[in-house]
Amino acid sequence: MPSTTTVPLGTDTTPATRPWPAVLALAGATFSVVTTEMLPVGLLTSLGTGLHVSAGTAGLAVTLPGLIAAASAPLLPVAARRADRRTVLCALLVLLAAANVLSALAPHIAVLLLARALVGVCIGGVWAIAAGLGTRLMPPERAGRATALIFSGIAVASVLGVPAGTLLGSLAGWRWAFAALAVLAAVVAGALALALPPLPPERPVRLGTFPALLRTPVVARGLLATALLVTGHFTAYTYVRPVLERVPGLGAGTISTLLLGYGLAGVAGTFAGGWLAARDPRRALLVIAAGLGTVVLLLIPAAGSLAASTLLLVVWGLVYGGVSVSAQNWLSAAAPRAREAGSALFAGVFNTGIALGAFTGGRVADAPGPTAVLCAGGGLALLALPAVVRAGRPGAGAARRPDPAGPRGPHARA
Repeated sequence: MPSTTTVPLGTDTTPATRPWPAVLALAGATFSVVTTEMLPVGLLTSLGTGLHVSAGTAGLAVTLPGLIAAASAPLLPVAARRADRRTVLCALLVLLAAANVLSALAPHIAVLLLARALVGVCIGGVWAIAAGLGTRLMPPERAGRATALIFSGIAVASVLGVPAGTLLGSLAGWRWAFAALAVLAAVVAGALALALPPLPPERPVRLGTFPALLRTPVVARGLLATALLVTGHFTAYTYVRPVLERVPGLGAGTISTLLLGYGLAGVAGTFAGGWLAARDPRRALLVIAAGLGTVVLLLIPAAGSLAASTLLLVVWGLVYGGVSVSAQNWLSAAAPRAREAGSALFAGVFNTGIALGAFTGGRVADAPGPTAVLCAGGGLALLALPAVVRAGRPGAGAARRPDPAGPRGPHARA
């Protein structure tokens, strides 16, 4: 079989001799960036008090990294197109550690936001590069499980990372929470350096690769489906607490327990979605779109029942947990010769969907109220169904389509 890379950049790697430690280190990287991204959600009040700003201004510490991540995800692989991916990932985790140190020492909100902008660069870069490495580290029959494990760091960050950071912040102060994340990022950087094999880029990623990919119908529709699912989810989930507060007799402690159950179901959903997507990513996304839209909409009539609301919330976590790994498998199958570029687009679309969903949910929640938030979120998720149906099977005809990454071989232009 001919090489799929340019000669100066090395060849497509064969499976690593010790792949599972490498995959676990990548899961640690996704856990670190997502925990860092979402930590201010649990620290907004203390952040605002400590820096003498309003809660709304402190909330920029959550919004800014997502927007920077959406922009940096496609740009960083272009900027680092010839660098070994192990080196790039280690550098990003070191930068993440430095950003968390700067956050911990920030004397003013402007300094904190500068640090959070650096966090956004790390988020976009780690997602763009790490998301597609499961197929390089593992043989094909195990690549789906490896990708699911890499993405499990996202779900575990929501279940364990953010609550643990919030608890530390409440006990010792918000600065110590960021300091702890700095130590974690440094440890993960060391683990990546030790566990990952050399990972030369499969081929250089150029800016022209992205328009070529977007002109490929199966890629474009997969990204559209991802955008609708993520935007719909965050439209509803960002304001799930007011929704649950409508349930009779549901106190703050019970709501926290329900959200923990949602997070645990999300971890299980990541592996279930990875198992299904490894066999048929199109079917996985169809199941997720139908299930997510239906569950969110069913929460409207379930408002009077604790049992029904609990069941639906757990199913919501289970279904949504499979979105990231299923969409990544879809793009890997749709663009097997431009996996990193596809992962970069995916990371950009995903983070844009988070920001857009939170913004949309806020506007809807402020006017019509919680019921309208559920209608909007569920409706957006269901709109992903026709996009997936029309796209066809992502792997069909991939070998016959023009290479979006451009020409190959020693004379290919970088």
